[in-house]
Amino acid sequence: MTWFTEALYADPSHEGYAQTFYVSRELVRRRTDFQELVIFETPHHGRVLALDGVIQATEKDEFVYHEMLAHVPLFALGSAKRVLIVGGGDGGILREVLRHPVEQVRLVEIDGAVVELCREHLPFLSAGAFDDPRARVIIGDGIRFVAESMETFDLIVVDSTDPAGPGEGLFTEAFYGDCKKRLAPGGLVVTQNGVPHFQPQELARSGRRLKPHFADVGCYLAVVPTYVGGFMALGWATDDVGLRRLTEADLAPRFARAGFETRYYSPAVHAAAFALPPFIAALL
Repeated sequence: MTWFTEALYADPSHEGYAQTFYVSRELVRRRTDFQELVIFETPHHGRVLALDGVIQATEKDEFVYHEMLAHVPLFALGSAKRVLIVGGGDGGILREVLRHPVEQVRLVEIDGAVVELCREHLPFLSAGAFDDPRARVIIGDGIRFVAESMETFDLIVVDSTDPAGPGEGLFTEAFYGDCKKRLAPGGLVVTQNGVPHFQPQELARSGRRLKPHFADVGCYLAVVPTYVGGFMALGWATDDVGLRRLTEADLAPRFARAGFETRYYSPAVHAAAFALPPFIAALL
């Protein structure tokens, strides 16, 4: 019998706590140029992706994270045409973004092996999104791309790992400032900001580093069962202070016009996701 225990030691607050999966079959284990990548099958969660020992996505509940990180900002904006995804090499965010009538999506992933192996072993994540003519995948450093590109975007989605290893530079004030330069007027940045129960400083630090560059900084919440610790915080930064104040009534016509079904996202969930428990609001 083989078990995979998630390496929660990257944050000292996880000491003494673990999440373990029974492995029915290991599909791939590779040391890439940047990290250790493992894909395995489980009886209850289907196929699972782990990077440097940390769970990134499971077949059973990936839809929660990908729907919320894509649809909340896109329905808030209402008419985004150009989107940048930094990270996200598994293709899940790209899949959800392309359900909207966007014109162009850039996905910049530092580790080409993530794209290659997820397309091969986790095709449900991208569901053909990499072949969409609106998508352009760039294997390269997202930090450098944001700093050097002259393109502008209505939405930037930072689908990063935690602030260690390849993802560490995606949580700096310099990176956030460069994101601001790449935004079109009224644009929006959303980020992966960890689980506040175990990683309170991740959200607090990002909030402090975003505030010098944006008029409205906050977060919204989702519950992804295999992201240990309950609420998942998704960072939010824009100069349009009205975007996160949209009500269910505001959002419902936009969702109806989109004409697709979701499994977690809804206009009601969207509006409620910005209602923060006091212990999370205090971090910001």
